[in-house]
Amino acid sequence: MAKITKEAALLYHSQGKPGKIEVVPTKPHSTPGDLSLAYSPGVAEPCLEIEKNPEDAYKYTAKGNLVAVISNGTAVLGLGDIGALSGKPVMEGKGLLFKIYAGIDVFDIEVDEKDPEKFIQAVKAIAPTFGGINLEDIKAPECFEIEERLKAELDIPVMHDDQHGTAIISSAGLLNALEVAGKKIDEVKIVVNGAGASANSCTKLYIALGAKKENIVMLDSKGVLSINRPDLTESKKYFATSRTDIHTLAEAVKGADVFLGLSKGNVLSQDMVRSMAAKPIVFALANPAPEITYEDAMAARPDVLMATGRSDYPNQINNVIGFPYIFRGALDTHARAINEEMKLAAVKAIAALAKAPVPDVVTSVYEENNLTFGPLYFIPKPVDPRLITDVSMAVAKAAMESGVARNPITDWDAYRIQLLQLMGYESKLTRQLYDKARRNPQRVVFAEGIHPNMLKAAVEAKSEGLCHPILLGNDERIEKLAKELELNMEGIEVINLRHDNEADRRERYAKLLTEKRYREGFTLQEANDKMFERNYFGMMMVETGEADAFITGVYTKYSNTIKVAKEVIGIREGFNHFGTMHILNSKKQGTIFLADTLINRHPDAAALIDVARLAANTVRFFNHEPVIAMLSYSNFGADTSGSPAKVHNAVEYIHKNFPDLTIDGEMQVNIALNKELRDEKYPFTQLKGKDVNTLVFPNLSSANSAYKLLQSMSDAKLIGPIQMGLNKPIHFTDFESSVRDIVNITAVAVIDAIVEKQKRK
Repeated sequence: MAKITKEAALLYHSQGKPGKIEVVPTKPHSTPGDLSLAYSPGVAEPCLEIEKNPEDAYKYTAKGNLVAVISNGTAVLGLGDIGALSGKPVMEGKGLLFKIYAGIDVFDIEVDEKDPEKFIQAVKAIAPTFGGINLEDIKAPECFEIEERLKAELDIPVMHDDQHGTAIISSAGLLNALEVAGKKIDEVKIVVNGAGASANSCTKLYIALGAKKENIVMLDSKGVLSINRPDLTESKKYFATSRTDIHTLAEAVKGADVFLGLSKGNVLSQDMVRSMAAKPIVFALANPAPEITYEDAMAARPDVLMATGRSDYPNQINNVIGFPYIFRGALDTHARAINEEMKLAAVKAIAALAKAPVPDVVTSVYEENNLTFGPLYFIPKPVDPRLITDVSMAVAKAAMESGVARNPITDWDAYRIQLLQLMGYESKLTRQLYDKARRNPQRVVFAEGIHPNMLKAAVEAKSEGLCHPILLGNDERIEKLAKELELNMEGIEVINLRHDNEADRRERYAKLLTEKRYREGFTLQEANDKMFERNYFGMMMVETGEADAFITGVYTKYSNTIKVAKEVIGIREGFNHFGTMHILNSKKQGTIFLADTLINRHPDAAALIDVARLAANTVRFFNHEPVIAMLSYSNFGADTSGSPAKVHNAVEYIHKNFPDLTIDGEMQVNIALNKELRDEKYPFTQLKGKDVNTLVFPNLSSANSAYKLLQSMSDAKLIGPIQMGLNKPIHFTDFESSVRDIVNITAVAVIDAIVEKQKRK
């Protein structure tokens, strides 16, 4: 991980708009009518409804998705008592994490008040605004009283994350580390170095999970908390040990199974680690310098199971794994509190997730392929997209079972989908694709079986029930790669098309292709040679019905693939061109179909006509009614040469010969997507009053640039490229395609194959 410099940190916070968060409107606000609804007089109606029934605040306001991050700046992120205002960057950062990981909105509130009673009254006074309160960076012991009082006196979730966040994540890590070490929680000896808010909460949660209080020794800056010490606060007295033979950390850790550090850097020596029991568990969580470095701990004891608070080492105890999803589940059930049952549910969900196969999106971020449950991975990574569903749902269920939920969830499948869509991990369209493919999985050939992404995609598509994969490539290399990636190849066929046992099939394919293309210069010998190429062989499998769909492209140039597809598969009857489409899903525009994004470089009017008609067919394939805008840099005859003229002629032909197709142009993209502006300036169009959902570009440069620009500059999700116009389900990827991209295309290919079979019945 790159070293963070002072200059870089200050620039990050100051450049552009200062700070890290902003407020964004969620309702239309461009017309006088919108403003009247948003404020006066329209706003009076929801006010009156809430007056009659306060619970309606969840219905008519942002309360149900709004959390207050509140601090008085007395214990700021390792910096100590630097004051409320100085802690504001931390609170804004917490707000950013809530938003990006769980879609929760935040107001950060810095209260300049150290007196606990006055602070409590201030928080209570503003509590009606929020669905939950995250207390942050408040020093001990005041934080205990503040949290307990607010939990007792408010009817919304209150959690001091410094206490419970670390407790929940480290508890999940402890359960899994103990499993790896083969130890039982009720038998292990635990040493906790640090006696502040976080140490207090961690230790109590360990006890709730089964640790024995008599097996725990806690230390503060003065040494072991012993019943003989007269200086202990009430919170420290709870953990005081009756042992009188130990006073220092070195004495305490001797023979211990677990060390939890919540103190300061470099206080645990290598000799201390060596003195611990077999397979010691060391959670050195001081930041930025842990109680012992990862390197020193591993050098002292290679059998150590190590976790830190840092992202550049394995097993990071990171609160972001917990608090966004705990509040998500609490908010969605309109919970009155975050109780022990909800915290324990989060612990178990996080622990279980570390044992599940790790998705590609995680391994690609960390550039690791060996993230499997064990010493180097017993805590999920913060970017794991499954946290939003697994932890939030577990917390929501616990809220209901423990009686604090006011809004019970009845359809858990729908709730899971809602969470995925909230974070953009899944759209309604992709869910529908997957559901349809699972009903009738087809035989799908993957051309480049030796490519890691294609291999992983085939395995994932198999595990999700989308298809029966067939991989082309060197079987020994594929088997070796699968072992390196720890992939389950059960039920996946591998064909080495160069093996002698495929000679008969190669010859049969060559004869069929020669018979099909003998008037185009094909000879049998040439066709035989081509059958050693993956694209020819794989497409012939589909052409002969020995497979149902074919996916290629992560290695091959498009120009080569296009040529093979035309020769082997051919273009659909009634068309002279084929193309591809990308589907864009965004919160603002919904679903937009873009064509042609990969095939036709400089289409003439005839090619544009085919692309528009194919696009219409493809949009219907995805259960949408096409409303098509033919794009250019000018509008409706303003320029009569170049690409506008080609588009103009194409539109004129379609209007005359395909009058049922809702299409118009040529037009600029902003005119296409802004219905009000388009209808005002060009009321004569066939698109009047309609929302355009399909954009046909005048050439490949504009289409390809548009989808790549959207992909790189927005949070929009893209599916594609999707083939339009070939006789059989042949689909393309490219070298940039992620595993999820390829799985998405696989689902499309399966549905394409199903539709093709239905046509032939």
